[in-house]
Amino acid sequence: QVQLAESGGGLVQAGGSLRLSCVASGLTFSRYHMGWFRQAPGKEREFVAVITWSGGNIYYVDSVKGRFTISRDNAKNTVWLQMNSLKPEDTAVYYCAAQDTDKSITTFPGALRVDYWGQGTQVTVSS
Repeated sequence: QVQLAESGGGLVQAGGSLRLSCVASGLTFSRYHMGWFRQAPGKEREFVAVITWSGGNIYYVDSVKGRFTISRDNAKNTVWLQMNSLKPEDTAVYYCAAQDTDKSITTFPGALRVDYWGQGTQVTVSS
């Protein structure tokens, strides 16, 4: 059974940092593009970042460019999201997601072809 287990969320003041982790099990990690989405209260789920299976290509939503960094270690079945200079508008539940490499990375942000989701971790940024 595939599991994506997120951790690292919490409460932080604006300008602070958090590092989210997602450990995958039950799948061949290196066969998946990995990424993060978020959902704020009353809003739709939003793409945040994705990293290809090799780490060779990375994409971010414009609102987090220069502040967030996604990375992965295939030997540890883990993907991270380093979040710096956090803003109150970053407050959301953050979800880890995995998409098989047989699908184009360009479809990842749309979320419709994501294969697996984590249960989410809450990030709250106070002003």
